[in-house]
Amino acid sequence: MSKTPFFILIASMLVISSCNDKKTGDTTPVDYPIEVIDTTHQTLNTNYAATVTGCQTVEIRPQVDGMLTKICIREGDAVRKGQVLFEIDAAQFQSAYDIAEANVNSAEAAVSTAQLVLDSNQELYKEKVISDFELNTAKNELSEAKAKLRLANAELEKAATNLSYTKVKSPVNGVASMIPYRVGALVGSNITEPLVIVSDDGDIFAYFSMAETQMLEMVRQYGSMKDALGNMPEVEFQMSNGEIYPVKGHIDAVSGTINNSTGAISFRAVFPNPDRLLRDGATGAVIIPVVYNNCIVIPQSATYELQDKVFAYKVVNGKANSTEIKIVPNNNGREYIVSAGLEIGDTIVSEGAGLLKEGTVINTKSKSK
Repeated sequence: MSKTPFFILIASMLVISSCNDKKTGDTTPVDYPIEVIDTTHQTLNTNYAATVTGCQTVEIRPQVDGMLTKICIREGDAVRKGQVLFEIDAAQFQSAYDIAEANVNSAEAAVSTAQLVLDSNQELYKEKVISDFELNTAKNELSEAKAKLRLANAELEKAATNLSYTKVKSPVNGVASMIPYRVGALVGSNITEPLVIVSDDGDIFAYFSMAETQMLEMVRQYGSMKDALGNMPEVEFQMSNGEIYPVKGHIDAVSGTINNSTGAISFRAVFPNPDRLLRDGATGAVIIPVVYNNCIVIPQSATYELQDKVFAYKVVNGKANSTEIKIVPNNNGREYIVSAGLEIGDTIVSEGAGLLKEGTVINTKSKSK
């Protein structure tokens, strides 16, 4: 028997075996973690850079010109409404008040005299001793004297007001800023820097901006901006040192317009500040929690991006099937909330989506999430 047919037979068997092995390798299930889609509740925190102001911040400026004679507070002091903060040289204003007071006394005497003359003339007129002209003249003189009295009283009131302005008082409760002036400085209503700034920081306002898309997502979730402000959970404030301010606050105001240049809308959060830990001018971040109920949440490792679109792999008939999904813009850096593309009961590959190829056979007995 010839050896050639035998070798041909052996070679043919090896080729067939090799082909079978390759085919078998293409269909061997690959172990990838899988997850069966279900709904859950998810809370996402989003940070927004914020600046802090007191609920009322007032620049204290003198309303009269003069030399600063006394500073009644120290920088950083807590002050009360009506408390005297500064005193301005009152000599010229006291003199003006004294003159105005004397003018009032003189005008009152003139009115009294004019009244006596009129009373006397009326009696004489009844007895037909004087004419209508003389009687009317007396009446006019009384009216003129009363007008001068009113003018003198107005001047006295003005002088009293100016004199009171020499004691500069705080219009609000709050904390005093640094004081750029010292005793002896000439001050007036036109000074460039205020004498002091008093900030009422019993409550503080944190102002921040939100992108229009985020604002629209909030409206979509709550139904309207009014409902969003009314139903939004309490917010937190992260201080500049990274620590969380111990008292929670709430968003109480939103701008009615969108900034054309930035496309952002301004919000205001208010926080109680009983220990005065936060000060006017501080910076930090407002942390807003957004609660999503009955939503689909998947790991970010279950997705990949292609041309600004997000995809996940469904397991359909045991094979990986690429599916485009829509995700909520907010995320926690680990997971995505899916708004479209997946349904309850779907099975997806939960890790390594970026390494998969379309049609890969997936071992559905792999450990699920």
